[in-house]
Amino acid sequence: MGCRLGLIAVKRVVGKKQPLHKCHNLLRYDALAHDGGRTLLLVFEHRRHPVGTAAQLLLALVCRTFAVEIHHIQPPGQAVEHHDGILLGTAHHNALDQRLTAAVAHGDAHPLIAGGIKGDAEVHPIIAVGILIKGQIHRLGGLGQAIGHQTDAALAGLEYLGIDGEYVIGVKGIVKERSAKNPNISTGDIEVFAKDIVVYAEAETPPIYIKDDDNVDDNLRLKYRYLDLRKVKMQRNLTFRHKVVKVTRDYFDENGFTEVETPMLIKSTPEGARDYIVPSRVHQGSFYALPQSPQLFKQLLMVGGTDRYMQIVKCFRDEDLRADRQPEFTQIDLEMSFVDMDDVIAMQEGFLKRVFKDVMNIDIPTPFPRLTWDEAMERYGSDKPDTRFGFELKKLNDVVAGCDFKVFTDALEAGGDVRGICIDGGSEKFSRKDIDKLTNETKAYGAKGLVWIRVNEGEYASSVNKFFTQEQLAEIAKVFDAKVGDLIFICSDKAKVVFDSLGFLRREIAKRMGLLDDSQYNLLWVVDFPLFEKDDETGELHAMHHPFTSPKIDQLHLLDTNPEAVKANAYDIVLNGVELGGGSIRIHDKDVQAKMFEVLGLTKEECDEKFGFLIEAFKYGVPPHGGLAYGLDRLVMLLLGEGSIREVMAFPKNQNAQCLVSEAPAPVDQVQLEELGIETK
Repeated sequence: MGCRLGLIAVKRVVGKKQPLHKCHNLLRYDALAHDGGRTLLLVFEHRRHPVGTAAQLLLALVCRTFAVEIHHIQPPGQAVEHHDGILLGTAHHNALDQRLTAAVAHGDAHPLIAGGIKGDAEVHPIIAVGILIKGQIHRLGGLGQAIGHQTDAALAGLEYLGIDGEYVIGVKGIVKERSAKNPNISTGDIEVFAKDIVVYAEAETPPIYIKDDDNVDDNLRLKYRYLDLRKVKMQRNLTFRHKVVKVTRDYFDENGFTEVETPMLIKSTPEGARDYIVPSRVHQGSFYALPQSPQLFKQLLMVGGTDRYMQIVKCFRDEDLRADRQPEFTQIDLEMSFVDMDDVIAMQEGFLKRVFKDVMNIDIPTPFPRLTWDEAMERYGSDKPDTRFGFELKKLNDVVAGCDFKVFTDALEAGGDVRGICIDGGSEKFSRKDIDKLTNETKAYGAKGLVWIRVNEGEYASSVNKFFTQEQLAEIAKVFDAKVGDLIFICSDKAKVVFDSLGFLRREIAKRMGLLDDSQYNLLWVVDFPLFEKDDETGELHAMHHPFTSPKIDQLHLLDTNPEAVKANAYDIVLNGVELGGGSIRIHDKDVQAKMFEVLGLTKEECDEKFGFLIEAFKYGVPPHGGLAYGLDRLVMLLLGEGSIREVMAFPKNQNAQCLVSEAPAPVDQVQLEELGIETK
């Protein structure tokens, strides 16, 4: 085992002018001494414990920084002797208590060396080397304590010599195999015996700790992101992201895809979110938009004969931010000609299987399960269901019809639903206070309240006991196959509120019960989405995905009579309750596209204004085509088990869409605004 150095303690102990004789925990000293203009470095080396990496690095640092030479190495345990006028030798522990009485004054300034004993018999290299000036020890080069490993010690030595942890240095030396390997560090099999060191750049004390578990405010992390990126975790995440990107390009290249860049400055078109707009100087009063997606241009590539397109592309959406959203994000964007839904899905399953294998060494089974949108909502209350646990929704409309509980009957009369979930063993895990908290949280999804039922031995306890008999509660419990110790939650309202509330509730409860295993990867497809969704406030129809999604061919006739019943040739890939990507087979018939715009309430003039270039292209023949886009940031986040896409992006924005590093957005010069013809209030 090599010498252990912990030189930070020099500043904390000796640096506070604590007398050396009181430092009973010291194991090692290395220091500089001045004698008649000469600078000497005096270090002991134990016979059985040679100086290791840390000491070697320290010696290299001292020698280079202070132009010193190693004058003498004296093994401990030998008699005190003079060497070239310098006192060398050892002093036992009791000598330390006597203020190093073994030191011999030699004028006003003298080098001082002391050794000592730790333990009953074994001699350790307890060394003190410094300058003795009128009885006070000055300029100790360092002290050693039993610390974790030599790497820490070496860094500590750098700090004492004025080289803090964030200095940029170069070290030259010999790489050797460690005699005692450390599997807990990446370099645990080797060590460097330093011969030289160069300081490339000094560094001030950083405003944040450079360690993974720093618990620093997010805004402070983002302000000093270039320091935050030095953390092991962040470097690991960026490297992992790079590997995913490389596998992506390799896979699709092998399958005949061509990567094509699409424009960043485009026309503003309605795609569901607000655009970021860019003013034109040449055409004052007109604006570009940053793309929310390459949707229209990749369809034009299909018209142009690029039958397999891919792109890793930046997209921009001016929308409210959440943990998995940013104003600018990256997509893996894909489009294929002469395909149907099964073709696209098969290609994507091959891609995801490849990512998991090459990047994570995990074999995932294919094909993935498929759920229709209707089934996903009925069973899980979500179109991105998490299937790592149960708690599936059950419909109770028939069971509670005609009951005395007006909340249920009113919901049914209004065309709504009564549904519930059963939590296995939940009765003991959730107190009344816990239930009240969950009830309040569901109100964010429109629920006015929750009904609960505890399944006890021989009876049912419920928040609605006065409205239901024990027999009626037993009938409800029977729907869930509930057993003693289970807890049932019931919600009643219009269908969307019930689905959203229970969908949130089942996942939140699973989270609190520790059922969300990040090492488990449940992938599935949700297919056959509704083509349209209705705005509750205005009653207007909107495209659930986008207006270029193809309806089911056998349902085209419903566009005139019952458009809300039309299903789309759309498909989403879901991982553990999070949408990884979404896509569809596109409309390639110009007449069907025109009908789609008509159902959405767009006039011909509006269509020509917003999508005229696409409609024009469709006149010249369009192959059947379809595609999909993944959120790259989201994919990497989930594979790494991170809770936010900010953890897998180099320079993300904060919750206010600000870049705290560059302080964007920021005002611009008045001259720039005048050139653009823009006036500000």
